[in-house]
Amino acid sequence: MVFRLRSISSLFCLGLLLLPSLGVAQGMPGWSQGLHSRVRLVSGDRTGTQWLAGIDMALDPGFKTYWRNPGESGLPPRFDWAGSENVASVDVKWPAPSRSEDGAGVSYVYHDNVLLPLVVQAVDVAKPVKLVLSIEYGICKDICIPANATLALTLGAGPSQQAEIAAALHDKVPRVQAIGAPGPVSILSLGPNTDGKPGFSATLKSPPGEAPNLFVEAPEGWYFSTAKPDDHNRVSVSLDEKPKDAAGPVTVTLTLVAGQNAVESEVKLDATGKPR
Repeated sequence: MVFRLRSISSLFCLGLLLLPSLGVAQGMPGWSQGLHSRVRLVSGDRTGTQWLAGIDMALDPGFKTYWRNPGESGLPPRFDWAGSENVASVDVKWPAPSRSEDGAGVSYVYHDNVLLPLVVQAVDVAKPVKLVLSIEYGICKDICIPANATLALTLGAGPSQQAEIAAALHDKVPRVQAIGAPGPVSILSLGPNTDGKPGFSATLKSPPGEAPNLFVEAPEGWYFSTAKPDDHNRVSVSLDEKPKDAAGPVTVTLTLVAGQNAVESEVKLDATGKPR
């Protein structure tokens, strides 16, 4: 997800209008303290005109926050980089989430700690690069509470956390992989739902003893729900809602997670949710 430098209107919950800011920027390595959570910016190293950086989030035990697609409930993080200096773009890389089920439905979440790697493109390599971030996110246990903080960091001005950021990029962020590609984790094939309902089925591969989870992301107005895999690692994905008069094709992103492995694939579906 690449963010060009522009203001992002992202008051995703009316509660944000009623709450004061839950944190104050403290600079690296300081944290902005929020309700049951802390957040900070960290810097990696520069290669050419690009810097590695990260958004480091720490949650109290038992609490969770949300992936870029929160699932059936929850609040996705929102980022505003408009105050940054000498920055052309910020590309947020998303580690694979976990699946959580409760009374509100199925959601896609992070527990404990998560580091979101950033690839930052500088305008002028000869000048300092300063990130200024206004972040909004949900912090949840039994109920979900909106939190926000404003953070600032000049990249390279303090100790580098290049190793941690690079490790998150390599080990946590799903790798792009075609349908049917070999590997310990793979979406082997797609087909129509066996019950004839709108949507599709997927046959998955995962390491022995590692239960696979499939996450489906679609454009606005398209909503899919994913069942748990059966004993043969087949999963049914139902098309629950689509825009009126939608004719397709529609491109969706499939993220498969099994243990410490994760892959990501793009597929095209027709107006009934079947693979093209």
